[in-house]
Amino acid sequence: MSDIPPKLQESIEDFSFITTRTERQEYLIQLAASFDEVKVPERIATQPYDESHRVPACESDAFVWAEEQEDGTLKYWFDVLNPQGLSAMAMAVILDQSLSGAQLDQITNVQSDIVLDFFGKGISMGKGQGLMGIVNMVVAEAKRRTKA
Repeated sequence: MSDIPPKLQESIEDFSFITTRTERQEYLIQLAASFDEVKVPERIATQPYDESHRVPACESDAFVWAEEQEDGTLKYWFDVLNPQGLSAMAMAVILDQSLSGAQLDQITNVQSDIVLDFFGKGISMGKGQGLMGIVNMVVAEAKRRTKA
């Protein structure tokens, strides 16, 4: 996994120390509480959002944007329309903290199954697909920019 951004690797390692489901849930809820920091600003998008930014298969109605930075990296922005979509909000915070500003070629190596590292293997199929969809959209933006 050394080909992925170092901050993402560090986040995965931090989660590996969480041993109980309750601890994992509490930590994810804490992360979701920071969602406003990664919520898409009006200068990027306003509702109703363009459907091209909607995460397929996400029950929480998540959306993803990527803003190119001066150094060629991307700043990721998100919205989750379902106010109970705490898992999607937590995933958005994790992805922003670990992938915004990272090298695009490293982001393109990120696999969607990192969701299991954060949410555990017991995650429901529906929730897992939605969260993996968020990861896939972030990675797709990096891939699109590396081909441009």
